[in-house]
Amino acid sequence: MLPRKQYLEKLIQKKDNGRIKVITGLRRCGKSVLLFQLYRNYLLGEGVQQDQIVGLALDILENAKYRNPIELDRYIREQTVDSNKRYYVFIDEIQFVSEIQNPYVDDPEAKITFVDAVLGLMQMPNIDVYVTGSNSKMLSSDILTQFRDRGDEIRVFPLSFAEFYEAYEEDKRGAWQDYYTYGGMPVVTTLNTHEEKSRYLRDLFSRTYLKDVLERHKILNEDEVLEILLDILASGIGSLTNPNKLSNTFKSERQINVAPETIDHYLDYFLDAFLIQKATRYDVKGRKYIKTPAKYYYSDLGLRNARLGFRQLEETHLMENVLYNDLIRRGLDVDVGVVEYNTKGQDGKSIRKQLEVDFVVNRGSDRFYIQSALSIADPDKRKQEIASLLRISDSFRKMVVVKDYLKPWTDEHGIRYVGIEQFLLDEELLN
Repeated sequence: MLPRKQYLEKLIQKKDNGRIKVITGLRRCGKSVLLFQLYRNYLLGEGVQQDQIVGLALDILENAKYRNPIELDRYIREQTVDSNKRYYVFIDEIQFVSEIQNPYVDDPEAKITFVDAVLGLMQMPNIDVYVTGSNSKMLSSDILTQFRDRGDEIRVFPLSFAEFYEAYEEDKRGAWQDYYTYGGMPVVTTLNTHEEKSRYLRDLFSRTYLKDVLERHKILNEDEVLEILLDILASGIGSLTNPNKLSNTFKSERQINVAPETIDHYLDYFLDAFLIQKATRYDVKGRKYIKTPAKYYYSDLGLRNARLGFRQLEETHLMENVLYNDLIRRGLDVDVGVVEYNTKGQDGKSIRKQLEVDFVVNRGSDRFYIQSALSIADPDKRKQEIASLLRISDSFRKMVVVKDYLKPWTDEHGIRYVGIEQFLLDEELLN
C-alpha cells in the first residue's frame, strides 16, 4: 500500500477543524484508499477507537438503503450517539446519494440532497466529516458552490514520479521511461505486462471516465465526438489550441461538423472530470492573461498514451506534460508564458514576435520561469531554448529542465539547469 504522504498530511492538518473534508480527484487515483486505509490507520495509531470511526461505502449494494439522504442521516446519527466521544465519519462515493422530494413540504421543487445530509452532520459538535466522490456527479466546481466556505477540498492526483520511483521495484534506471509511458494510476504499479497495463487503462476510459461524462451531462449519440476530441487533445499535448481550431480539425480531418461552442462545453466537462488540465497564456512583459489559445495537458500520461495505442511517445511533449502535472500537484499556480519583442525583418521593417516560456510558476509573491528541453548539448539548441528567458528583465529565477541526468549548474546569465528526474525527486530545487 503506497503511503501517499502529501495527502495524508493534509488530512491530518485539517483534522477536527469544524469543516467538511472533501476528497476529490480523477477516479481510481487512490481517494478511497487514502481515507479508509491510510487515514484510518493513522487515527487508530493516535488512540482513536474502532467504534469512533464510522465508515460507509455507498457503492456497495448492501448499503443501497443509505443512498436516500434521510436514511443516510439517520444511520450516521445512530452510530454517533455518545456525546462524550469524538466520531470520525467517512462516506465513500457520496454521489450515489439520490436527490429526493422533501416529504415534509408540499412544494414539488423542494429537494433533499447529499449536501443537506452532510451539512447537517457537520453541525453535530462531536463529529468530524470526510467524504469522497467520483467525478461523475461531484466535481470540483460543484463542491465549491454547494459547500461554499464550509468545506476543504483535498485534490488527489495520480502517483507523482517521486511516489512512483519509491515504489518501483525494478532497476531504477527504467523508472522514468515506465512513468511517462504508463503513468501513475496506482493499480498500474501492480500490473506486470504491457498488455495488462494497456487493457486496464483503456477500460478506465471506456467504462468509467467517458461513461461518467456522458451520464452526468446527459449526452446522447455524441460518444464518438467525445472520443475523437480526447484523441485530438492527446495528440496535441503542449500545443496551443482553442475551440475554433479544434472545430476546424474535426471538419478537415474527420469531416464532422462540431460547433466551437459545443467543443468548449466538452472541454469544460473533461476539465471538471479531472481528465485534462488547462494552462492559460500569460504575457510576461505586458503582465496580462491571454484568454486564447491555451494548452491542455492530460492528468495522467498512461491514460493519454492508452488513448493513442501507445503510438505517439514523443518524449519532449511527455516531459512537458509530466512537469506541468507535478508543478500543479505541488500546489503552485502555473501558466504558459509569452514574451513579446520587436525586431526587424529582412526588409528592415519592424515586426513583433513572440517567444514561449513553457511555464510561469507562481508561489505567493515568488515566481519561477521554467523551460522543458529534451537536450541542450548542442549550443544552437541551448540558445534557442533560453531565448525567451533572456528577454525577461525581472529578477525572478529561471530554470531549464532537461531529460539528461546532470549535476545542476548555473550559466553566466543566472539560468539554472537540472535533469528531469532530479527536479521531480527533489522539491527543494525550487526553494
